[in-house]
Amino acid sequence: MWSLLFLWLSLGVTVWAQTQSPNDRARFLAGLPPNAPDMAPWVNTGAFAEHAAAMNQSWAQKERLALSPIRAWAQTYEREFHGRSDPVFYFFSGPDLLYAQAFFPRASTYVLCGTEPVGSLPDLSALDPAAITSGLRDLRASLRTLLGFHYFITQEMRRDLSRSVFPGTLPVLAVLLSRMGCTLDEITLLRMPAPGVRIDLRSRSGQGQTVYYFKTDLSDGNSEGFLRWCAQFGTGMSLMKSDSYLIHTEAFSQCRKFLLEHSRLILQDDSGIPLRAFDRRWEMRFFGSYTGPIELFSKYHQPDLAEAYRQNRAGPLGFGFGYHWQISRSVLMLATRR
Repeated sequence: MWSLLFLWLSLGVTVWAQTQSPNDRARFLAGLPPNAPDMAPWVNTGAFAEHAAAMNQSWAQKERLALSPIRAWAQTYEREFHGRSDPVFYFFSGPDLLYAQAFFPRASTYVLCGTEPVGSLPDLSALDPAAITSGLRDLRASLRTLLGFHYFITQEMRRDLSRSVFPGTLPVLAVLLSRMGCTLDEITLLRMPAPGVRIDLRSRSGQGQTVYYFKTDLSDGNSEGFLRWCAQFGTGMSLMKSDSYLIHTEAFSQCRKFLLEHSRLILQDDSGIPLRAFDRRWEMRFFGSYTGPIELFSKYHQPDLAEAYRQNRAGPLGFGFGYHWQISRSVLMLATRR
């Protein structure tokens, strides 16, 4: 046993062993009753009842306004890819697994990354009731913009989670997975190719899937090791949304090149890869309407994208996507390799 533990540590891997299962802790944070009867002391409280009611309400609204329309759209316009098991690359995502799973529910692997720390999923028995109550409140606050709009506000999420007893992105991922009907089997902390976490799970349909999240810098000069690690998965499907237009700049040229070379499909809003970077190898389809970036990112207006929307009949979009929360102003680009 000790030799096996030494091997795990030498590989930069830590496997959690706590009294409560990862799945039960995740369900508790999601406001869902855990399966373990010995967690009743934490479930039968006013704090958990309040948390469960708030999460039920927020999730029902998200399902009605976003998730159900996305699934219907995906089955119509990206039907070939909606059911594929190819890996999904979702760079600059933070812990937003929600949209990746909605567009690509049968992917074998999801690779997410951002600048937020991984954090932990602590055992409830190590926390006092007041800490749990405030932690659940902070968790709801960190999820507010994702469930109410379409993206995380990084600074607000970082503030809410840094002060919480449920710190980092892992509790958020656990909540989203539980709410999506997944069962978490094992959580493994990683140190390579960057500080990260691997979550092995079973989807609602029983399919085995793996979610990776890494805290990493994707800028040129810092991303080589991470991109080499991603290349082991071959060609997959990519999603980009609300990423501060970083990939428009030359400081992220290697990341842009990787996605163009390792994607069969790229689904994105206008903050993703600029239209000018797609050559004739790509078939482009446009949905929603392009009204330009929000004021904060106005310098990234794309005249060629505006012209493409003017010349091409854009398909319908029955949900908000990206920085524009209004359906009438949301833009979605579907690029498929010919």
